[in-house]
Amino acid sequence: MILNPVQWPQVDPTSSTALFDQLRVAVIDAVRDGRLPAGTRLPTVRDLAGELGLAVNTVARAYRELESAGIVETRGRQGTFVAARNPTEAAMAEAARRYVEVARALGLGKREALGYLDAEFD
Repeated sequence: MILNPVQWPQVDPTSSTALFDQLRVAVIDAVRDGRLPAGTRLPTVRDLAGELGLAVNTVARAYRELESAGIVETRGRQGTFVAARNPTEAAMAEAARRYVEVARALGLGKREALGYLDAEFD
């Protein structure tokens, strides 16, 4: 299945968030909410760059970062696809487990540990 280009969100060139990062987050959000199910073939870097009015290198960087995170996989000349399994759940569960271990080792309770997370998100 190839994603219909009309479904891609527009990036905001006036945003303080880098364009490649806006695209990266948009793909992750689409994977999470099911708009991009596992096995979906993504547009080529050139096609998506043209559709969104971005430089080819911007889209290529977003794809590289998504591949490094395990969200997508490149299959040579076949193209780039949403990975067979979404690594978000496993990665976040592992990160949470490690965070709790560190918090407990420092003598912090749940409320205190969550305070640090809240501060980082703000």
